[in-house]
Amino acid sequence: MGKSVVGYCGLFLTLLLVCVSGFHHGNLPVVPFDEGYTQLFGEDNLVVHRDGHTVHLSLDERTGSGFVSQDLYLHGYFSASIKLPADYTAGVVVAFYMSNGDTYEKNHDEIDFEFLGNIRGKDWRIQTNIYGNGSTALGREERYSLWFDPADDFHRYSILWTDSLIIFYVDDVPIREVVRTATMGGDFPSKPMSLYATIWDGSDWATNGGKYRVNYNYAPYTTEFSDFALHGCAADPTEHSTTTCDTTYTTLLKAVAISGSQRTRMDRFRTKYMTYSYCYDRVRYKVPLPECVISPQEAQHLKSFDPVTFGGGRPRHHGRRHRRSHRAAAAVNGEAISM
Repeated sequence: MGKSVVGYCGLFLTLLLVCVSGFHHGNLPVVPFDEGYTQLFGEDNLVVHRDGHTVHLSLDERTGSGFVSQDLYLHGYFSASIKLPADYTAGVVVAFYMSNGDTYEKNHDEIDFEFLGNIRGKDWRIQTNIYGNGSTALGREERYSLWFDPADDFHRYSILWTDSLIIFYVDDVPIREVVRTATMGGDFPSKPMSLYATIWDGSDWATNGGKYRVNYNYAPYTTEFSDFALHGCAADPTEHSTTTCDTTYTTLLKAVAISGSQRTRMDRFRTKYMTYSYCYDRVRYKVPLPECVISPQEAQHLKSFDPVTFGGGRPRHHGRRHRRSHRAAAAVNGEAISM
């Protein structure tokens, strides 16, 4: 049975790569928390609402909190609507990610969304990253600002993972695509992973390299998760084989190939809101890692943002750095991002 299921999922993954995208994430069914997840840590800092579909995670002086999927998955689509804490959030990290670190301590894989808090009046930042086979020495981070305030309302954050690519989405906008290349070798995540959500104290690094720390006078810091989507092939972590495939996995057939309009939105997002990418970090990597595809527009945007890191130039002293208001930024709705 295991081999036939693997073949079944492999066929769908192949089809995923050749289909045209007309996909809207809202079309996929969601699961109640208790059917897909279990508490990881935090005792009463995790609260499930009466509807069974919304969860509060809190951070206070005692502990953070988190939950983990009941199954491990080898590829699929994973999503949640998230509302972040408001006000002073420096040092706070909210994470929505996949990992198998508990099973493979020395050669684990990860696919990460991390939300990094800030001081009052400054925006949350979002970071994405991937690791494969314990390749933590080669960070593949990207960071972005957003065109909305993620503490005002729920927004959907999604990971689409196949054997050949990974796509990160914010709402229905793809913000990052990682295409597997032969040169990446084992650096591309390829082993079964669980899905996690956590809130924790990242004071040592999360905000300005640790300059601003969590201030527990503002605690508890509470983040909300809802609309859980878990669609993929449940897997045996020891045999790297799938045991069951979600029947709604077939609805992902239109999800993988980014359409022309989606790519336009992604490109515009990246040239306006991306604030860091390892592919352009001239200080960290003298030569970009082999999977990097250099965009002149992205390179110019980042170089103007930080000429030392992204251009090898000398520091410039700005009399005043322009900061875009969330409400003055363009909304992403229907058409491409208006730049």
